[in-house]
Amino acid sequence: MIIDFHTHTFPEKIAEAAVSQLEKSGNTRRHTSGTNSSLMDSMKRSGVDVSVILPVVTNPAKTSHINQRAALINETSEETGLISFGGIHPLAENYIELLDECAALGIKGIKLHPDYYGVRFDDIRMKRIIYHASENGLIVITHAGIDVGLYPPECCDIESILDVMRDVAPEKLVLAHMGGWMNWQEVTDKLSHLPVWIDTAYSIGEIDWLDRENHKDYHMMSDEMFVTMVHAFGSEKVLFATDSPWSDQEDYVNRIKNMNLSDEERDNIFSGNARKLLNI
Repeated sequence: MIIDFHTHTFPEKIAEAAVSQLEKSGNTRRHTSGTNSSLMDSMKRSGVDVSVILPVVTNPAKTSHINQRAALINETSEETGLISFGGIHPLAENYIELLDECAALGIKGIKLHPDYYGVRFDDIRMKRIIYHASENGLIVITHAGIDVGLYPPECCDIESILDVMRDVAPEKLVLAHMGGWMNWQEVTDKLSHLPVWIDTAYSIGEIDWLDRENHKDYHMMSDEMFVTMVHAFGSEKVLFATDSPWSDQEDYVNRIKNMNLSDEERDNIFSGNARKLLNI
């Protein structure tokens, strides 16, 4: 079984506009059209059984609508293989009500993207959300490290993660992009002892740049660094993820199958850890 713990889709009527804009801002090429149906086609080609969709809330007023859409997707997850998390925005004053609604709808987790909010991960508004989400038993997954589509400074860096773990100590925190995109050695040195999970999204292989010349300093990690991080964190804390449509699911499956990992480590990464977190 293979579970992709980190994907993105958009409603049919806005998918083309949304993905085109994100292509432009991130200077990276899409691998699906950004719709649920195109993700399902990708899953069939790559042998992925389940994909977790992570909505990013950029407007506090749309939070409840986005979470209602997530609940609708989840109603047919057994047929489609799609599970959607909810989202929230730190400027939403009714964050407690919104998180309670997520839990009541049976949504398993929320996605946070501090860079899109322009709010640091260790801001009190984020800590309150993380605390109350954890009180509701929700998984919290956050973008960590640099985002190629946004200007620095990064809002979820090593120090902010350490601060949240000291103050809030969430039980089910997932740090996307192997704990912090482009900060992988520091992540290994400073975070591998923590009770957190990291996902593999947008961290291995090659970036399909639209214009490589202006992004010479950005790169994915080497296979050797990936294996080093798996061993440092322990394979039981690593989740297979692609960041589709920004990475190709089939390419990621093949790359990890050919990494210098044991069968047990691959099984943990591909689905074992995700099944425990998602309770499936």
